[in-house]
Amino acid sequence: MSSFLRARGEPATDWGSLEQFSGKSSALLRLWRGFLAARCFVAAVLLLLQAVAFVLGQAPQPAAIALSAGYLAAALAAARYVPFQPIEGLGRTWLLTIGVDLVVFTTLQVMQVGSINYSPLFALPVLMAAVLGTGAVGLGTTAVATLLLLGHAFWFWFSHPQPADASPRFVQAALAGTGLFVVALLAHEMSRRLTRVEALAQRNRSAAEMHALVNDLVIETLSEGVLVLDPQGQVHAANPAADAILGHGLAEIRQPFVLNAYPPWVELAALARQTFARRMPQSREIPIAQAQGAAREVRVRTRLTRSLDPQSDGLCVMFLQDLRELEARIRTEKLAAMGRMSAAVAHEIRNPLAAITQASALLAEDLVDPGHRQLTTMVQQNAQRLSRIVDDVLDVARARQQRVLPLAEQVALDPTVRALAEEWVLHSQRQGVLLALDAAGEDVRFDAEHLRRILVNLLDNAARYAGDRDGSIQIATRRNAQGRATLQIWSDGAPLEPAVHRHLFEPFFSSESRSSGLGLFLCRELCERHGATIGYERRQLSPAGPEGNEFFVAFAAAESRLTQ
Repeated sequence: MSSFLRARGEPATDWGSLEQFSGKSSALLRLWRGFLAARCFVAAVLLLLQAVAFVLGQAPQPAAIALSAGYLAAALAAARYVPFQPIEGLGRTWLLTIGVDLVVFTTLQVMQVGSINYSPLFALPVLMAAVLGTGAVGLGTTAVATLLLLGHAFWFWFSHPQPADASPRFVQAALAGTGLFVVALLAHEMSRRLTRVEALAQRNRSAAEMHALVNDLVIETLSEGVLVLDPQGQVHAANPAADAILGHGLAEIRQPFVLNAYPPWVELAALARQTFARRMPQSREIPIAQAQGAAREVRVRTRLTRSLDPQSDGLCVMFLQDLRELEARIRTEKLAAMGRMSAAVAHEIRNPLAAITQASALLAEDLVDPGHRQLTTMVQQNAQRLSRIVDDVLDVARARQQRVLPLAEQVALDPTVRALAEEWVLHSQRQGVLLALDAAGEDVRFDAEHLRRILVNLLDNAARYAGDRDGSIQIATRRNAQGRATLQIWSDGAPLEPAVHRHLFEPFFSSESRSSGLGLFLCRELCERHGATIGYERRQLSPAGPEGNEFFVAFAAAESRLTQ
């Protein structure tokens, strides 16, 4: 950012500062081309003057004609072959352009064909040097031109010793030289100012482009929808979030378009008109009809941009927020706070729970009646279940120290998954679950009980939304492209909403009102504890098959070491 701040400063004002801009100045490049074109034009005029003088009855001057024709050829060749570069000294570029001009104009001045005064032509090389060169080049070229004019006056004085004839020529050469110096100074100063302004404009343009790119990126990635409307109700910009919220193919509509031309968005257009009329921000909750499904409650906020033109009303920026996602975020925050409280309560429950378990076991030793023994057994089983739930809540509340899994804690993936899947099917009475186990002989570093909890959790979620046909739930194992063993649980349920997808593995977030929202979060925690990763994607198992939801677990590579 500091470079853009420096762009607002004034460059140095010395005579040599021009070269820092001229190498990349498009304005100087255009001036270069203009000077080359002017040289060609002057050469053509000089040649034409020779023809006009001949037509008017003057004797032809072969030397002047040859010189004019040669100058025209040299000017055309320079325009075609001499590249543009800063004129920083009496180098190749100076010799092929300015040097040629000085020689030709001096020769014509000496010849004095038809008593024509050629001294004004010296302004062309002087201007070219002052504009396209450094200060030293401009002043040096002007001094050379002045000396040539004074030299011609001395030559005429030696050739015609009458003072009356020579004095006006000295005065004319001195005045012409003075004028050339003034022109050179002014032209160089204007050239420096031009390059300075162009450099500043280029830097400001780069800064504006950078800010525009950043603004576009920010708007594109906003979770809130954004619409930009003018006072006539035409939409000039919309981000992807607005398309997701409003629906009806907003992204495919060519902009600008009139918002109230589409019936579902008439209320939005009315709110924009109200914003322009009152010149104040507006806020309202509006139901937006969707192409499919029920209407969506949207919170709409409007703001007016600052107008650069007093005669203009600026633009209306409309922010759209899906209330379902807002409510889900609020619910997540409430559940997170409740989870922290639950962790504290769970910690206090552990000791009384252990006492209940121990007392039940002691009581069972003295009981003889089978009915009483069955009751104590139920107490012990449910106490153990509560103990596991307490451990789960505490696992969520704090990150326990990861331990290095010994080599003995490896499981054969395919047999373990088959046994756990059959146990779940037997317990849930769910039919039509397909197995495709293609990781034979693959052992993974994973605790068997933790793998059971992950698989049961994912299968319970799949069964909640899957259909009843055979193959609506499929379990597969295989190696992925990275050589890691993977476990996939696929179901043909409906796609997840974007708001649910974004918070899928967060604690205490669930789309079900009776769910604690800990299941998928615990799955992720258990996977991370064993160096595995868990994810979700919407995909087809076969090109002709239906789409479905797939949760996959990629286990750690065999050579990895799982540390804290």
